[in-house]
Amino acid sequence: MKAILCQEFGPASNLKLVELADPVPGPGEVLVDVEAVALNFFDTLIIRDRYQLKPPLPFSPGGEMAGTVAAVGPDCSVAVGTRVVAYTKFGAARQKLVLPEDEVMPVPDGVSAEIAASLPIAYGTTLHALKDRADLQPGETLAILGASGGVGQAAIEIGKLMGARVIACASSDDKLAFCRDMGADATVNYETEDLKTRLRELTDGVGVDVIYDAVGDRFSEPALRACAWGGRHLVIGFAAGEIPKIPLNLLLLKGCDLRGVFWGEHVVREPELFAENMAQLLDWIATGALKPHVHAVYPMAEFATALDDIASRRAKGKVVVRIEHD
Repeated sequence: MKAILCQEFGPASNLKLVELADPVPGPGEVLVDVEAVALNFFDTLIIRDRYQLKPPLPFSPGGEMAGTVAAVGPDCSVAVGTRVVAYTKFGAARQKLVLPEDEVMPVPDGVSAEIAASLPIAYGTTLHALKDRADLQPGETLAILGASGGVGQAAIEIGKLMGARVIACASSDDKLAFCRDMGADATVNYETEDLKTRLRELTDGVGVDVIYDAVGDRFSEPALRACAWGGRHLVIGFAAGEIPKIPLNLLLLKGCDLRGVFWGEHVVREPELFAENMAQLLDWIATGALKPHVHAVYPMAEFATALDDIASRRAKGKVVVRIEHD
Protein backbone atom coordinates (compact mmCIF):
# COMPACT_ATOMS: atom_id res chain seq x y z
CA MET A 1 0.00 0.00 0.00
CA LYS A 2 0.97 3.65 -0.44
CA ALA A 3 1.40 5.86 2.62
CA ILE A 4 2.45 9.41 3.42
CA LEU A 5 5.24 9.19 6.00
CA CYS A 6 6.88 11.68 8.30
CA GLN A 7 10.35 10.14 8.63
CA GLU A 8 11.98 13.19 10.20
CA PHE A 9 10.47 16.25 11.86
CA GLY A 10 10.30 19.33 9.70
CA PRO A 11 8.20 21.12 7.07
CA ALA A 12 5.54 19.45 4.95
CA SER A 13 8.00 19.26 2.05
CA ASN A 14 9.89 16.57 4.02
CA LEU A 15 6.98 14.15 3.85
CA LYS A 16 7.45 11.10 1.63
CA LEU A 17 5.03 8.98 -0.40
CA VAL A 18 6.25 5.41 0.18
CA GLU A 19 5.23 1.78 -0.28
CA LEU A 20 4.47 -0.30 2.82
CA ALA A 21 3.19 -3.81 3.41
CA ASP A 22 -0.57 -4.16 3.72
CA PRO A 23 -1.68 -4.42 7.37
CA VAL A 24 -3.77 -7.35 8.65
CA PRO A 25 -6.62 -6.93 11.16
CA GLY A 26 -6.42 -8.83 14.44
CA PRO A 27 -9.20 -9.88 16.84
CA GLY A 28 -11.86 -7.16 17.14
CA GLU A 29 -10.24 -5.07 14.41
CA VAL A 30 -11.27 -3.89 10.95
CA LEU A 31 -9.16 -3.18 7.88
CA VAL A 32 -10.39 -0.01 6.18
CA ASP A 33 -9.69 1.01 2.59
CA VAL A 34 -9.15 4.70 3.26
CA GLU A 35 -10.87 6.97 0.74
CA ALA A 36 -10.49 10.45 2.25
CA VAL A 37 -8.37 12.05 4.97
CA ALA A 38 -9.26 15.48 6.34
CA LEU A 39 -6.43 17.69 7.58
CA ASN A 40 -6.32 20.13 10.47
CA PHE A 41 -4.04 22.81 11.87
CA PHE A 42 -2.51 20.35 14.33
CA ASP A 43 -1.23 18.29 11.38
CA THR A 44 1.07 21.21 10.51
CA LEU A 45 2.44 21.05 14.06
CA ILE A 46 2.73 17.30 14.63
CA ILE A 47 5.09 16.86 11.67
CA ARG A 48 7.39 19.49 13.24
CA ASP A 49 7.27 17.95 16.73
CA ARG A 50 5.41 21.03 18.00
CA TYR A 51 2.21 19.33 19.15
CA GLN A 52 1.34 17.79 22.53
CA LEU A 53 0.78 14.41 20.86
CA LYS A 54 4.18 13.05 19.81
CA PRO A 55 3.98 9.82 17.79
CA PRO A 56 7.24 7.92 17.27
CA LEU A 57 8.92 8.21 13.88
CA PRO A 58 8.07 7.21 11.24
CA PHE A 59 4.34 7.93 11.22
CA SER A 60 1.60 9.04 8.88
CA PRO A 61 -0.17 12.32 9.64
CA GLY A 62 -3.93 12.67 9.36
CA GLY A 63 -6.28 12.36 12.33
CA GLU A 64 -9.67 11.80 10.68
CA MET A 65 -10.68 9.59 7.80
CA ALA A 66 -13.49 7.86 5.97
CA GLY A 67 -13.47 4.69 3.91
CA THR A 68 -14.91 1.22 3.48
CA VAL A 69 -14.30 -1.88 5.59
CA ALA A 70 -12.30 -4.28 3.40
CA ALA A 71 -11.66 -7.10 5.89
CA VAL A 72 -12.31 -7.94 9.53
CA GLY A 73 -10.43 -9.89 12.17
CA PRO A 74 -11.81 -12.65 14.41
CA ASP A 75 -14.62 -11.74 16.83
CA CYS A 76 -15.57 -8.64 14.84
CA SER A 77 -19.20 -7.71 14.26
CA VAL A 78 -18.69 -5.01 11.59
CA ALA A 79 -19.62 -6.21 8.10
CA VAL A 80 -17.22 -6.05 5.18
CA GLY A 81 -18.41 -3.30 2.84
CA THR A 82 -19.60 -0.98 5.61
CA ARG A 83 -18.76 2.66 4.95
CA VAL A 84 -17.19 4.15 8.08
CA VAL A 85 -15.67 7.28 9.58
CA ALA A 86 -13.12 7.43 12.39
CA TYR A 87 -10.97 9.73 14.50
CA THR A 88 -7.46 8.27 14.52
CA LYS A 89 -5.29 10.94 16.27
CA PHE A 90 -2.69 10.38 13.51
CA GLY A 91 -1.80 7.69 11.00
CA ALA A 92 -4.70 8.02 8.52
CA ALA A 93 -2.77 9.19 5.44
CA ARG A 94 -2.38 5.77 3.86
CA GLN A 95 -4.39 3.48 1.62
CA LYS A 96 -5.19 0.88 4.29
CA LEU A 97 -5.61 1.30 8.02
CA VAL A 98 -6.38 -1.17 10.82
CA LEU A 99 -8.61 0.15 13.61
CA PRO A 100 -10.48 -1.33 16.59
CA GLU A 101 -14.07 -1.96 15.56
CA ASP A 102 -15.40 0.23 18.38
CA GLU A 103 -13.54 3.25 16.92
CA VAL A 104 -15.35 3.26 13.57
CA MET A 105 -18.85 4.62 13.00
CA PRO A 106 -21.15 3.86 10.06
CA VAL A 107 -21.66 6.57 7.44
CA PRO A 108 -25.23 7.04 6.15
CA ASP A 109 -26.02 6.62 2.45
CA GLY A 110 -25.65 9.84 0.54
CA VAL A 111 -22.82 11.24 2.69
CA SER A 112 -19.58 11.35 0.70
CA ALA A 113 -16.25 10.16 2.08
CA GLU A 114 -14.84 13.68 1.78
CA ILE A 115 -17.64 15.14 3.88
CA ALA A 116 -17.64 12.30 6.42
CA ALA A 117 -13.88 12.60 6.92
CA SER A 118 -14.33 16.32 7.63
CA LEU A 119 -16.58 15.73 10.64
CA PRO A 120 -14.84 14.15 13.66
CA ILE A 121 -12.35 16.84 14.72
CA ALA A 122 -13.65 20.24 13.60
CA TYR A 123 -17.36 19.46 13.85
CA GLY A 124 -16.94 17.07 16.78
CA THR A 125 -14.98 19.70 18.69
CA THR A 126 -17.53 22.36 17.91
CA LEU A 127 -20.63 20.39 18.85
CA HIS A 128 -18.95 19.29 22.10
CA ALA A 129 -17.92 22.89 22.78
CA LEU A 130 -21.26 24.55 22.08
CA LYS A 131 -23.57 21.82 23.42
CA ASP A 132 -21.68 20.11 26.23
CA ARG A 133 -19.37 22.90 27.48
CA ALA A 134 -21.17 26.17 26.69
CA ASP A 135 -24.78 24.96 26.92
CA LEU A 136 -25.54 27.39 24.09
CA GLN A 137 -29.21 28.37 24.06
CA PRO A 138 -31.47 29.60 21.23
CA GLY A 139 -31.39 33.39 21.02
CA GLU A 140 -27.94 33.74 22.61
CA THR A 141 -25.09 35.55 20.87
CA LEU A 142 -22.07 33.52 19.74
CA ALA A 143 -18.82 35.25 18.69
CA ILE A 144 -16.32 33.09 16.80
CA LEU A 145 -12.62 34.00 16.59
CA GLY A 146 -10.91 32.53 13.54
CA ALA A 147 -14.29 32.02 11.95
CA SER A 148 -13.14 31.20 8.41
CA GLY A 149 -11.02 28.16 9.34
CA GLY A 150 -12.15 24.58 9.76
CA VAL A 151 -13.42 24.78 13.34
CA GLY A 152 -14.63 28.35 12.80
CA GLN A 153 -16.77 27.35 9.86
CA ALA A 154 -18.16 24.48 11.90
CA ALA A 155 -18.99 26.90 14.72
CA ILE A 156 -20.91 29.17 12.34
CA GLU A 157 -22.97 26.29 10.99
CA ILE A 158 -23.65 24.53 14.29
CA GLY A 159 -24.25 27.81 16.12
CA LYS A 160 -26.95 28.69 13.60
CA LEU A 161 -28.47 25.20 13.86
CA MET A 162 -28.66 25.68 17.64
CA GLY A 163 -30.50 28.98 17.21
CA ALA A 164 -27.74 31.45 18.10
CA ARG A 165 -27.02 34.86 16.61
CA VAL A 166 -23.53 34.40 15.15
CA ILE A 167 -20.82 37.06 14.96
CA ALA A 168 -17.89 35.88 12.84
CA CYS A 169 -14.48 37.39 13.58
CA ALA A 170 -11.54 36.97 11.20
CA SER A 171 -8.47 38.74 9.84
CA SER A 172 -9.55 39.86 6.36
CA ASP A 173 -12.58 41.09 4.49
CA ASP A 174 -12.55 38.18 2.02
CA LYS A 175 -12.58 35.70 4.91
CA LEU A 176 -15.51 37.57 6.46
CA ALA A 177 -17.38 37.48 3.14
CA PHE A 178 -16.97 33.69 3.22
CA CYS A 179 -18.33 33.67 6.79
CA ARG A 180 -21.40 35.62 5.72
CA ASP A 181 -21.92 33.11 2.90
CA MET A 182 -21.78 30.37 5.55
CA GLY A 183 -24.58 32.08 7.51
CA ALA A 184 -22.92 34.53 9.93
CA ASP A 185 -25.28 37.31 11.03
CA ALA A 186 -22.54 39.90 11.60
CA THR A 187 -18.78 40.13 11.16
CA VAL A 188 -15.73 41.79 12.71
CA ASN A 189 -12.33 42.25 11.09
CA TYR A 190 -10.05 42.09 14.12
CA GLU A 191 -7.06 43.34 12.13
CA THR A 192 -8.71 46.65 11.26
CA GLU A 193 -11.38 47.04 13.98
CA ASP A 194 -11.17 47.09 17.78
CA LEU A 195 -12.50 43.66 18.72
CA LYS A 196 -13.88 44.53 22.17
CA THR A 197 -15.56 47.73 20.97
CA ARG A 198 -17.19 46.15 17.91
CA LEU A 199 -18.48 43.12 19.82
CA ARG A 200 -20.07 45.39 22.39
CA GLU A 201 -21.54 47.59 19.65
CA LEU A 202 -22.99 44.57 17.87
CA THR A 203 -24.67 43.44 21.09
CA ASP A 204 -26.01 46.90 22.05
CA GLY A 205 -23.59 47.05 24.95
CA VAL A 206 -24.83 43.83 26.56
CA GLY A 207 -21.87 41.70 25.49
CA VAL A 208 -21.48 38.26 23.95
CA ASP A 209 -23.00 35.20 25.63
CA VAL A 210 -20.52 32.66 24.23
CA ILE A 211 -17.06 33.27 22.77
CA TYR A 212 -15.59 30.47 20.65
CA ASP A 213 -11.86 31.16 20.76
CA ALA A 214 -9.69 29.05 18.47
CA VAL A 215 -6.95 31.66 17.98
CA GLY A 216 -5.72 32.86 21.39
CA ASP A 217 -2.77 35.30 21.39
CA ARG A 218 -3.67 39.01 21.52
CA PHE A 219 -7.30 38.39 20.60
CA SER A 220 -8.47 36.46 23.66
CA GLU A 221 -8.44 39.23 26.27
CA PRO A 222 -10.37 41.86 24.25
CA ALA A 223 -12.93 39.19 23.37
CA LEU A 224 -13.30 38.26 27.03
CA ARG A 225 -13.72 41.95 27.90
CA ALA A 226 -16.71 41.94 25.54
CA CYS A 227 -18.28 38.97 27.33
CA ALA A 228 -21.78 39.41 28.78
CA TRP A 229 -22.69 38.88 32.41
CA GLY A 230 -22.77 35.12 32.90
CA GLY A 231 -21.06 34.58 29.56
CA ARG A 232 -18.84 31.63 28.65
CA HIS A 233 -15.46 32.01 26.93
CA LEU A 234 -14.51 28.69 25.31
CA VAL A 235 -10.79 27.97 25.01
CA ILE A 236 -10.49 25.90 21.82
CA GLY A 237 -6.90 26.48 20.72
CA PHE A 238 -4.12 28.94 19.96
CA ALA A 239 -3.80 29.10 16.16
CA ALA A 240 -2.48 32.69 16.30
CA GLY A 241 0.57 31.56 18.26
CA GLU A 242 0.98 32.71 21.84
CA ILE A 243 -1.00 31.31 24.76
CA PRO A 244 -2.55 34.40 26.41
CA LYS A 245 -2.38 35.26 30.09
CA ILE A 246 -5.85 36.32 31.21
CA PRO A 247 -6.42 38.72 34.16
CA LEU A 248 -8.67 36.73 36.50
CA ASN A 249 -10.38 39.86 37.78
CA LEU A 250 -12.31 39.95 34.48
CA LEU A 251 -14.08 36.72 35.44
CA LEU A 252 -15.03 38.17 38.81
CA LEU A 253 -16.30 41.48 37.42
CA LYS A 254 -18.38 39.86 34.69
CA GLY A 255 -19.54 36.79 36.56
CA CYS A 256 -18.40 34.87 33.47
CA ASP A 257 -16.53 31.63 32.90
CA LEU A 258 -13.47 30.48 31.03
CA ARG A 259 -14.17 26.91 29.90
CA GLY A 260 -11.58 24.61 28.40
CA VAL A 261 -12.51 22.40 25.44
CA PHE A 262 -10.13 19.43 25.23
CA TRP A 263 -11.96 17.42 22.61
CA GLY A 264 -9.34 14.67 22.30
CA GLU A 265 -9.60 13.86 26.00
CA HIS A 266 -13.40 14.09 25.79
CA VAL A 267 -13.30 11.30 23.18
CA VAL A 268 -11.30 9.10 25.57
CA ARG A 269 -13.22 9.89 28.77
CA GLU A 270 -16.73 10.21 27.30
CA PRO A 271 -16.88 7.81 24.32
CA GLU A 272 -20.65 7.40 24.54
CA LEU A 273 -21.17 11.17 24.35
CA PHE A 274 -18.71 11.40 21.46
CA ALA A 275 -20.63 8.67 19.58
CA GLU A 276 -23.91 10.48 20.30
CA ASN A 277 -22.50 13.75 18.95
CA MET A 278 -21.15 12.03 15.83
CA ALA A 279 -24.52 10.44 15.20
CA GLN A 280 -26.13 13.88 15.47
CA LEU A 281 -23.64 15.38 13.00
CA LEU A 282 -24.11 12.56 10.48
CA ASP A 283 -27.88 12.87 10.79
CA TRP A 284 -27.69 16.62 10.12
CA ILE A 285 -25.58 15.91 7.04
CA ALA A 286 -27.88 13.17 5.76
CA THR A 287 -30.97 15.38 6.13
CA GLY A 288 -29.29 18.43 4.55
CA ALA A 289 -29.41 20.56 7.70
CA LEU A 290 -25.60 20.72 7.81
CA LYS A 291 -23.53 21.29 4.67
CA PRO A 292 -19.80 21.49 5.46
CA HIS A 293 -17.71 23.50 3.04
CA VAL A 294 -14.64 21.74 1.70
CA HIS A 295 -11.98 24.26 0.69
CA ALA A 296 -10.15 21.85 -1.61
CA VAL A 297 -9.56 18.15 -2.25
CA TYR A 298 -5.98 17.13 -3.10
CA PRO A 299 -4.47 13.87 -4.38
CA MET A 300 -1.94 12.05 -2.20
CA ALA A 301 0.95 13.39 -4.28
CA GLU A 302 0.01 16.94 -3.22
CA PHE A 303 -0.26 16.24 0.51
CA ALA A 304 2.39 18.86 1.33
CA THR A 305 0.49 21.51 -0.65
CA ALA A 306 -2.68 20.65 1.26
CA LEU A 307 -0.89 21.15 4.59
CA ASP A 308 0.64 24.41 3.38
CA ASP A 309 -2.86 25.71 2.59
CA ILE A 310 -3.70 25.30 6.27
CA ALA A 311 -0.39 26.61 7.63
CA SER A 312 -0.58 29.75 5.49
CA ARG A 313 -4.21 30.45 6.50
CA ARG A 314 -5.33 30.22 2.86
CA ALA A 315 -7.90 27.53 3.60
CA LYS A 316 -11.52 28.54 4.06
CA GLY A 317 -13.19 25.46 5.48
CA LYS A 318 -11.88 21.91 5.41
CA VAL A 319 -8.89 20.63 3.46
CA VAL A 320 -9.21 17.00 2.34
CA VAL A 321 -6.83 14.52 0.68
CA ARG A 322 -8.35 11.87 -1.55
CA ILE A 323 -6.64 8.50 -1.14
CA GLU A 324 -6.32 6.85 -4.54
CA HIS A 325 -6.36 3.07 -4.96
CA ASP A 326 -4.79 1.30 -7.92
